[in-house]
Amino acid sequence: MSELPVVLVTGASRGLGAAVALEAARRGLPLVLNARDGTRLAQVAARCRGMGSAVHIVVGDIGQPETAARLVETAVHHFGTVHSVINNAGVLQPIARVAQADAAAWEANWRTNLLGPVLLSAAALPYLRRTRGRIVNVSTGAAVRPVPTWGAYATAKAGLNHLTRILAVEEPEVTTVAFRPGIVDTDMQAVIREHGAGVMPPEEHARFVAYHREGRLRPPEEIARLLLALALHAPPEWSGEFIAFDDPRLHALVDAHGMAGPARRASS
Repeated sequence: MSELPVVLVTGASRGLGAAVALEAARRGLPLVLNARDGTRLAQVAARCRGMGSAVHIVVGDIGQPETAARLVETAVHHFGTVHSVINNAGVLQPIARVAQADAAAWEANWRTNLLGPVLLSAAALPYLRRTRGRIVNVSTGAAVRPVPTWGAYATAKAGLNHLTRILAVEEPEVTTVAFRPGIVDTDMQAVIREHGAGVMPPEEHARFVAYHREGRLRPPEEIARLLLALALHAPPEWSGEFIAFDDPRLHALVDAHGMAGPARRASS
């Protein structure tokens, strides 16, 4: 059984997921990484191994029960247990008003953004109880601030926040928090800029275009330090909370464990 914390990360082939995997690898932590893009996931895993981390990958849709089960089975087979689960995988689309809702598109969105974290958490809980482990659900400010045309994504993330609260009361031996990363320079931001024009309210779309044009997007590497700090060190009394990237308590936690904090820029 691994003496170091074993960390599971979904959506690890790019963006914040890849950044947190690399941040964990710098500390030599054992990792099980998941994404649908096997080629890019393998590239991230290779970079992590180059830093000395033991890494295994599970390619597949986290919204499918067999994928979630394989992540946990892989961790237990190779490392003996699970200490931290980072439910990071997320998709924005469809970008559309509720009046134009497409059932299949909404279902696909919810499967990734909400059902995936349910399935992976459920599979990992028997081990997380024993290790007094942690679950971090990557959420968004849109879960509490309505953004027109983001209905599928925002309602899924609002559900993820409440799932966090449910787990906090159902599983007192496991610390579960939701995390608001703010505006991060990821592929999701490119989707907003490219596919939001003419669909999102003009002022909302212009706001996100300006973040990019003015260099106000935060690098994923900066936010990854905060996310990993929660996954490794979030105190039990935070369980059930929605923790923002700029929460002073989180920055104090980062400082207490020798993890450099990010610059503070635009918020979401």
